[in-house]
Amino acid sequence: MVSMEKTISGFDDYRLRPELAAALAERGFNTPTPVQEKVLSDENALLGDLIVQAKTGSGKTLAFALPLLNEMDAGESEPRILVLSPTRELALQTAHEFESMARSLKIRIASLVGGMDMETQLRRLKEGAGVLVGTPGRVLDHIRRKAFDCRNIHTVVLDEGDHMLDMGFREELEAILDSLPARERTWLFSATMPEEVVKLSSRYLSSPRWISLVEDTAAHEDISHRVYLTPSGRRVESLVNVLLWEAPERALVFCPTRIETAEVAERLQGAGFSALPLHGDMGQKERNTAMGAFRAGRVRILVSTDVAARGIDVEGISHVIQLGLPGTLDNYVHRSGRTGRAGNEGLSLSLLNPRDARTLKSLLRGHSLSIEWLSVPDSQEIRLLERGRLDRELAECEEEPQELYVEWAREILGRSEAECAVARLLERFFAQKSSGFALRKELDREVEADERRRSSRREGPTSFRAGSGGPRERDSGSTTRLRLERGRADGLEVGALLGILCRALGVDRREIGNIRLRDRYAEVELGGRAAKQLERHRKELEKEGYLSPEGTSPARRPRPSGDRERSSHK
Repeated sequence: MVSMEKTISGFDDYRLRPELAAALAERGFNTPTPVQEKVLSDENALLGDLIVQAKTGSGKTLAFALPLLNEMDAGESEPRILVLSPTRELALQTAHEFESMARSLKIRIASLVGGMDMETQLRRLKEGAGVLVGTPGRVLDHIRRKAFDCRNIHTVVLDEGDHMLDMGFREELEAILDSLPARERTWLFSATMPEEVVKLSSRYLSSPRWISLVEDTAAHEDISHRVYLTPSGRRVESLVNVLLWEAPERALVFCPTRIETAEVAERLQGAGFSALPLHGDMGQKERNTAMGAFRAGRVRILVSTDVAARGIDVEGISHVIQLGLPGTLDNYVHRSGRTGRAGNEGLSLSLLNPRDARTLKSLLRGHSLSIEWLSVPDSQEIRLLERGRLDRELAECEEEPQELYVEWAREILGRSEAECAVARLLERFFAQKSSGFALRKELDREVEADERRRSSRREGPTSFRAGSGGPRERDSGSTTRLRLERGRADGLEVGALLGILCRALGVDRREIGNIRLRDRYAEVELGGRAAKQLERHRKELEKEGYLSPEGTSPARRPRPSGDRERSSHK
């Protein structure tokens, strides 16, 4: 494994062809990032299979685009390189990077992604392209249509391999790799190396060189981490308070489901914030509009699901805010990695109730991540902060006020009731500004109640069998199996679904047993108390679309080919 060293070289130190050097100079790129330096300087690595482990936002696209274009023939019109990306957005960004570098070489790039016109892509392939960039599903579709000659492709790049496998593309990736008889090299770029990535690499990569620039995937020197403890059931109100407190320049807010994404964005708009949602139910035009407004700074807050956010590469995201548990440590790392890019500092904030905060501590056990733990700011604290901000603005403002207002101020200060007049002005000014919600007393009560429950649990007998692996009642040991009409395709993850059920049913997470998450639905085991609560709260879950109305058959959505099971338990 190649260790990480400080980058001190420039692109001139590598034997790049003049066209690539000119393209880099035109874009103002003079010094490679660490991952680009490691790949470009390791000539042996470029000859065979390669695994590169580097954090999101490290400049990995140029790390594989530059060496591949450097060895291609100018004007190449037969597909030689295939790059696979997890999402349409990331694939299009990668294709754009290739095009900006390959323009003077007259090497065409074809984007093969879902949700875009098939005929246009077929026409592009017929015209000829040396590099194909696409998502696994659409690329496999083109292969089965025999839209391009697979025998010409000698190099495959799996970009963000962990994300592709996490999104359920294992079968598509295997089918694609098995259909390329002339494949000589496979390069895998991944921020993390979970078990599925290791299995895939061991099957399809032969004695790969390994370049790693990740020592502790949970730590990132440019990102600071804070957890705000919030009252259960008051996440949106807590988010409003945190946004008022932090005043982010540009924030990406993560929600567990598409429904929550739209609801949170709507409530933030109602609270006076410029916010838009981004989720899978939106049309491509709506998604492009939301992303364009966020990139241009016309919208400061983008509320997104994990799946929709993959591939987002926007400079200047000052804050990543996670509503609820991330599900896994990898999810936490990848969400956090949307800020703190290109040498800029960023903040990763998590809004958790006290119980979920303990779970996050367990997830991070053994990692060197430093987290600041805070209570959600209260409306009184926000008001004091706003006063301090106004004081600083008035003191630091160098612009001379208009003479009309200077004379008016002198007149007011000359009156006997000057103090009351200024107080009324301040009162009117702050009446137009939100100070959020009074949440501290509610949070304090919940923390105290939670501590009492934990204390009594330690002192008295538990209602669950130790090590039973699920929420079983002591007397009967029975469980209830529940089918939910939402799955991974709706943006759900096991951790997020667990939190949704606990909140909806008002139960401890130990009342929720095994969760089997499939693309289009989920199966959940409920303990005795959770099953009883289900009868009380069924209408709420039906309204949210998680359950079919009683007396009706579960809504059967068309099952696409390759619909696979995702199985997990807490």
